Amino acid sequence: MTVKTHAFITAFLICTFLVGGCGSSAKSHGPRVSGEIRELTLAEEQKAELLRKVDRKFENPQAHFKLGKLYHEDGLWTQAEYHYNVALAFDPAYRPAQAAMVKLFIDSQNIQRSQLYADIYMNQVSASAAGSLRLGLAFQREGLDDYALACYQQALNLAPDSAKVNRQVGYYYLSKNDKARAQDYLMRSFRLNPNQPEVAGELGRLGVAVKIPRKTQTGTKKLDKIVEDAEQE
Repeated sequence: MTVKTHAFITAFLICTFLVGGCGSSAKSHGPRVSGEIRELTLAEEQKAELLRKVDRKFENPQAHFKLGKLYHEDGLWTQAEYHYNVALAFDPAYRPAQAAMVKLFIDSQNIQRSQLYADIYMNQVSASAAGSLRLGLAFQREGLDDYALACYQQALNLAPDSAKVNRQVGYYYLSKNDKARAQDYLMRSFRLNPNQPEVAGELGRLGVAVKIPRKTQTGTKKLDKIVEDAEQE
């Protein structure tokens, strides 16, 4: 780590402990109950541990991403953006950091910039069903449903006969309690690949009696190999 970076982090930590945050969202709080004090202590401990990881290995995108998330939760936009950018500098395809960056601009009321960055990230994966699926999952985890759906549709356009893509879209609608659409995509996923007991279970809970077809659709296995299991990211 450079002296300049180390000085910045040290100064920021001192500021954080002294005034409870230097960012634009710092607020005055009344007396805290013991639970709130403990929560604050745990958050600061997490930051300290992540900063130690970054100090030992600066080129650690996961540590920078987690730091960015902690600063993001505190409303410290500048610090959060810095760590998201560092994470993406070391791993340009780190989809959780991309989605978090878009969410950061929305939360900081910079809507135009959020749309610009979302378009850039979606264009980066416009030729990849796997990349589109991963980015969609990342957007969904950030609560950015419109962008998540756009990515899932992009993945479907690229690999309409992928059981994994159809399964994830089905799970998305299931999480939104849209049972009709969830059933459609999960049924298609199951028809493409009946060796999915978890999908069969979800369909059963939706009241659908599934039967194992005699054979799967040609090319499904190859497509599912191409579309990596994004749920593991």
